Amino acid sequence: MPGAIKLTTTQVAILALFGAVLWFLAAMLVRVLAPLGALSGVWQVVTYALVVPGTVPAIWLARAIAKLARNQTGIAILIVTAAALLLDGVAFAWFPMLYGADPAQWLAGAAVILWGAGVGLVLGLFMSGD
Repeated sequence: MPGAIKLTTTQVAILALFGAVLWFLAAMLVRVLAPLGALSGVWQVVTYALVVPGTVPAIWLARAIAKLARNQTGIAILIVTAAALLLDGVAFAWFPMLYGADPAQWLAGAAVILWGAGVGLVLGLFMSGD
């Protein structure tokens, strides 16, 4: 396909692994921050807002570790996000206690991780332009 943006097998593997690591770090962050109130009330709004600027360095890091050209960013973040969301779905279905002891914390944690995935996809698209 002319003009298609291609990634090497190594880049795809690196990005998928990076997505798994990011997901695990996000899950552990949820586990630590939720009991502190970061996923309820006004602090939930603050947490969601902080996800946006917190995602930019992750995209820069993905570019660096996978040695991406700028125009590969969108497809690369799709791979990172897909890996993270697949793991989140499995964890939420079979291992929800990973997010903490309280079922309300599981839901709030899964929701903020979904939000982060969406933010990553949108930013990945914007950051892939010339």
